[in-house]
Amino acid sequence: MVGKHLLFVCLGNICRSPSAEAVMNGKLKTIGWERSILCDSAGIIGFHAGEPADARMRKHALKRGYALTSISRQVKPNSDFDRFDMIIGMDDQNIKDLNALARSESDRRKIFRMTDFSTQKIFNHVPDPYYSGNDGFELVLDLLEDACDGLIEHLKGESPSGFVNERV
Repeated sequence: MVGKHLLFVCLGNICRSPSAEAVMNGKLKTIGWERSILCDSAGIIGFHAGEPADARMRKHALKRGYALTSISRQVKPNSDFDRFDMIIGMDDQNIKDLNALARSESDRRKIFRMTDFSTQKIFNHVPDPYYSGNDGFELVLDLLEDACDGLIEHLKGESPSGFVNERV
């Protein structure tokens, strides 16, 4: 049984959102929730649709044990708002764009900012590392690891009985 469907969103779906998907999947596997929470990622724009994640982002993520295997796609408002329980944007512009794509107030209630789940509150957004050097990619991973930890705590609090570990 699947407990939640999460969609991580950034501008082009080649750096931040596929990284969020991979980090979250890695953390879910560690706690045995990999079959209870399903993750995906998408971009506001479809410019990179069909492409793998940015090679620099993949390299930095792999050093931490995260394989970015998703293929870029654009957000599909007519199906994504129905399919996903939470749609999580990386920055204020992503949130603004997602709100513009939302079809109803019910859709808008599914939109969250990734850093809302951060425990360290270092940044109020996940900055785009595309035009930065190595430090930018590392910062993104630091922020995502922290926010994914907070997101897991949030999800634990949502369910009165918690999620069933299906490996038992």
